[in-house]
Amino acid sequence: MRSIRIREDRSGLDATAVLLDDRAPANAGFLWDLCATPRGIPAIHAMWTGPEISAPVPDAWLEAATREAGLPLENSTIMPQPGEIVLTFLPPRVWGGGPAPVFDIGLYYGPQARLLFPIGWQPGSVAARIAAADVPELAAACGRIRQSGACILTFSRADG
Repeated sequence: MRSIRIREDRSGLDATAVLLDDRAPANAGFLWDLCATPRGIPAIHAMWTGPEISAPVPDAWLEAATREAGLPLENSTIMPQPGEIVLTFLPPRVWGGGPAPVFDIGLYYGPQARLLFPIGWQPGSVAARIAAADVPELAAACGRIRQSGACILTFSRADG
């Protein structure tokens, strides 16, 4: 099973998420490819979706073909569960009329999450999952991020 690692030094966040290749092959593949080289992605606690740290992938990192094709909806949810890594894709001009598509990596750490944005319900794809036993530690670290503000989440492939 392929896994990715998510870290944030200031909060002590260090989590491993198993990719759900069988349920969300295109979305899990996107994460795996993104993590081929460790990447620091600017992130912030989400405003609308509840217990989520949101990390929008910078548009400059996307290949033209990926930007154009987007991501299919796979293993969809509108109510993410603690420990789920959800990719939400929005085509160009959907979010605030901006010309670039949005590829957002959502790290969900607590109950009562929802994918209700100011533009309405937007289903996302559950592409990876952190083990249930590790969610309390994840929630504590994400709570520290919420208190301290914006951060850089480092995404990489997990060793082994």
